Amino acid sequence: MGGYMKEENKPFNDVIDDINKIEGNAANVSKDAVKKLPKPLKYFGYIIAGVLSISILLMIILYLLN
Repeated sequence: MGGYMKEENKPFNDVIDDINKIEGNAANVSKDAVKKLPKPLKYFGYIIAGVLSISILLMIILYLLN
């Protein structure tokens, strides 16, 4: 275990450390990494989430009207 890890991100045993090194450690993803996404990708995600939300809301409203 290197000195580059924060205390809360250190694996609790060697097996977990080995898996994190092989597969990558998603637990170390920070909010700053999400903020650094390209703007078109962020907007695409917002559009998809908005369309999904509106679609679910419309399905509920149309179901209640029938």
